[in-house]
Parts: sequence; C-alpha cells; structure tokens
Amino acid sequence: MKLTAEEIQSNWMQLLGFIEDHISEPRKTKLIEFYEKYAERIMLMPAAHKKEYHNAFPGGYVEHVNRVITCALHLHDLWAQMGADISTYTKEELVFSALNHDLGKLGDENHDSYIPQTDNWRREKLGEDYMFNDKLAFASVPDRGLYLLQSHDIKYTFNEMVAIQTHDGLYDKANEKYLMTYMPETKPRTSLPYIVHQADLMAARIEFEREWLPKLQGNLDTSKKSFTLETNKKSQPATSGTKSKALSNLKSEGLKNMLDSL
Repeated sequence: MKLTAEEIQSNWMQLLGFIEDHISEPRKTKLIEFYEKYAERIMLMPAAHKKEYHNAFPGGYVEHVNRVITCALHLHDLWAQMGADISTYTKEELVFSALNHDLGKLGDENHDSYIPQTDNWRREKLGEDYMFNDKLAFASVPDRGLYLLQSHDIKYTFNEMVAIQTHDGLYDKANEKYLMTYMPETKPRTSLPYIVHQADLMAARIEFEREWLPKLQGNLDTSKKSFTLETNKKSQPATSGTKSKALSNLKSEGLKNMLDSL
C-alpha cells in the first residue's frame, strides 16, 4: 500500500490534533515540540519492517498510531458500558499511552530504527522493505520509547509507563510479570494496559486485513456461508406430530404419558 503526500500530511495533522485535544499543559507543549522536532522522520516512518506485518510503508507509523488512539477511545467507552471501573485512569493517560506506545520505533536522536533494505534477495523473497539499523544499541520498543520521553523532559504517570511497557500483551514474554500473575495484589490496578493492548491488536489486525485479505481471497474456491441458529432452524425437517424412534421405544409409562400430553 502507498499513501499520497496529502494523506501523509493529513495523518500528521490528525496526530497533532489528538495531542491538542487530549493532553494538558505542560506536557502538551513539550509533546508538540518533540513531535515537531522529529516531524520529517516520524511522518515517513513505517510501522513495521516487513510486508507480512502491518503498515510497512512510508507514513504507515503515523496512520497506525492514529488508528490505535481511535480504537482506544472507542474501547474506553465499551469497557465503561460493560461495567469496568474507568475511574482508575484518565482519558489523557489513555491517549498518551496509545500515542506513544510504539515511539521506540523512531530510533534515537540521530538514527532511524528502520532503514531501507539493501539486500535485494531479502526484499524480494522475504518482503523486507526495511532492515534494522545496526548503528543503534539494542533496546526494546517500549524501553526506547520511554527513554525518549524522559530524555526530552516529558513526564509520564505510573499508569502510562505500565500501559506502554505492556502494549504487546503476552506476545512479549517480558510482560508476563505484569499480565500473567495469579495474586490479586499483583494484578494491574487499572484496565488501561488491556485497553491499549486491545486497541493496538485491533488496529494491526485491520491493517493486515486491508493489505492481505484481498490477495488471499483469490485462493478460495467457493465463498463460505455463515452458519446461524436461524438458518439451521429453517433447515430442520418438520417434526410436528411425530416422534423419533428412540422416544417411541420408551419403557417408562410415566414418561410416555408425559410426552403424549405435549
């Protein structure tokens, strides 16, 4: 997939709009300064290095982040409707976490994390349009993102730290200490990590479907029909006034009399 220059610019303005609408001062100004400082890099970043993942194209990162924020806001409302205690976090914490969940993919102050793939075989056979920049010291995406924020004097709350740290859910084994625990006192005290993870998962899945399902549909010989209780009910033969063989052989007079009276 390719985005036009106009789409890339529109997505960028939407991202800045989320900051303007949901983040309070003094973080709002500091976040806008940070994002404008690295605007050219962030605007053109892919969300992944490989086509088989999601949004692995110029501008894919910002589009993905915008979708995660939008999904998170909708999920916030859904969790509230279903009875979750949303007083345990603020909507600003929700947007801040979704906004910065993948910030570590930027790289550091001087080097991009993803750079164009120079190996034609890997590009053509493995779909890797990008490769990891070996000038960067290794750090996980959440750790690098949190480091970038604190190094630019952008403070974050405990809730935001845990949500950003665990946004990949149990796909990342490092998150087991937060999410795979069986004692009530060690479980997260807020639903925020789960909502941000669900939003990220939803956005990535939608982006995968948009990219790959049209290509994969051609592999199906016939379209699948949905099975519902209603269609199943209509397909059943009429049984009014008849009994199955098993029921007609009942030995209990009481049961036979009961069935005859129905």
